[in-house]
Amino acid sequence: QVQLVESGGGLVQPGGSLRLSCAAPVTIFNLYLMEWYRQAPGKGRELVAGITSGGNTNYADSVKGRFSISRDNAKNTVFMQMTSLKPEDTAVYYCRATRFTNDYWGQGTQVTVSS
Repeated sequence: QVQLVESGGGLVQPGGSLRLSCAAPVTIFNLYLMEWYRQAPGKGRELVAGITSGGNTNYADSVKGRFSISRDNAKNTVFMQMTSLKPEDTAVYYCRATRFTNDYWGQGTQVTVSS
């Protein structure tokens, strides 16, 4: 069973920063599109950012200029650096690995932005 292991969530004040990590098996990491999604209370799950195996990135409009997704191929880990956090960024953040019909999700990590 494929496991994606997320870490880095927590409580932060508005304007603060956090870095999320998602570790994946090497067989997954080298080939799959890696993405971060989030789900706020009472809302659907939304795509936040993605990065291809070649390093191409995309972002939701709501996080452009504030979040940055990257990957460390030596550690089989994808990161998302979140800066200038806002209360509306509060959500459970999920890592996803996807390729063709294969689709794997992490367990989620809570990010709470509050003063």
